[in-house]
Amino acid sequence: MTALSTLLSVSISLLAGLLMTRLFKPLKLPSVTAYLIAGVLIGPYCLGALGISGLGFSSYEEATALSLVSEVALGFIAFSIGNEFRLDDLKKTGKQALIIGVFQALAALLLVDLALYAVHLIIPQKLTLAQVVTLGAIATATAPAATLMVVRQYKAHGPLTKLLLPIVALDDAVGLVAFAVSFGVAKTLVSSQIDMVSIIVNPIIEIVCSLALGAIMGWVLTQLERLFNSNTNRLNLTIGAVLLTASISMVDFHIGAVHIQFSSLLTCMMLGTVFCNICPLSHDLMGAADKWTSPIFALFFVISGAELELSVFTDIAIVAIGVMYIIFRSAGKYLGAFFSAKATKCSPEICKYLGITLLPQAGVALGMCATAMQLGAEGTLIRNITLFAVLIYELFGPVFTRMALTAAGEIKPMPDHVKNRREIKLAESKTDKA
Repeated sequence: MTALSTLLSVSISLLAGLLMTRLFKPLKLPSVTAYLIAGVLIGPYCLGALGISGLGFSSYEEATALSLVSEVALGFIAFSIGNEFRLDDLKKTGKQALIIGVFQALAALLLVDLALYAVHLIIPQKLTLAQVVTLGAIATATAPAATLMVVRQYKAHGPLTKLLLPIVALDDAVGLVAFAVSFGVAKTLVSSQIDMVSIIVNPIIEIVCSLALGAIMGWVLTQLERLFNSNTNRLNLTIGAVLLTASISMVDFHIGAVHIQFSSLLTCMMLGTVFCNICPLSHDLMGAADKWTSPIFALFFVISGAELELSVFTDIAIVAIGVMYIIFRSAGKYLGAFFSAKATKCSPEICKYLGITLLPQAGVALGMCATAMQLGAEGTLIRNITLFAVLIYELFGPVFTRMALTAAGEIKPMPDHVKNRREIKLAESKTDKA
């Protein structure tokens, strides 16, 4: 893409996403869903198919060429979620979040593995055991971006929301370990060679290195904040630190058979966690950073929508296996959250609605299926099934999250006096123009 077409694509993406939220407003759907649909409309299967440079994304490669926006957005999303790990709050909900986060992820893995193993026994030529194991691990991942956007848009607040965001963050750590182990098993099934380094050592190193890097950068950021008196400069420093941390976490290298790599989500989450706990100004700075990142988040979801592969609908086998995956992953998330929440003595509202808010799936799962392409031909099926599931989850998951938070009483309707004030201002504006 040329500089001109890239700039046009970015501007069209942002404008299309914002305009789509206006169209969706009467339907009371989350902005995340509007952004995703806007991305689909300007993607290679709709406007992009016209081949007009800059009007949309004419190919999947054009959309992925803007992956830098996605990396930046995910870094700030993880940084914001790190703010939910304040020690005062963790003393109240830390044990519950840890138990539920682990249990619901493993429940999704188990149910998907069992369901797809049954499919494997029926049609082993279509779905291999290696694919079953890998898809089960991918089922653990939850999309923190969609969940965080819904919480912010509707200003959700309450016990469920406070418990939800740490669980979503922990879910990624559990998912990374589960995927690394499962994918190591899958590679063993394909190659018939056992690699204990890939199964055990590499995932542990990735998590430890990610948390260590994030902690160091969080401490460094806090020390540097003391050099500035202006909140504007402090905000600029915070943004720069997140960008630097996200970029460093993209580095990977090998030391012998050991693969040293970082998880951008875990690293930036740890950056936010350390920063919010040791910097006295963190609350105000993170609030200001959230406002600055709003257009980046909108771009992230529009580009994600453009990257969705609608062609997966043309293969009946993929659709059938994808439906099985969606049903049993959803059941695993809901039942795992329900029973673990009951076991940790959560309120009835949390037990009933928490699992529904854990359905969205996107970035982490897509990263996992990209790794699964190392399996060769078997990885292609995994990728297509994951893309199908992501398409469904990203379009409907935010809607279900909003409904669950509303039913739990943590999304409050706009007060009448606020509505009346807005209507009066709108009427006065129309009168002035007349």
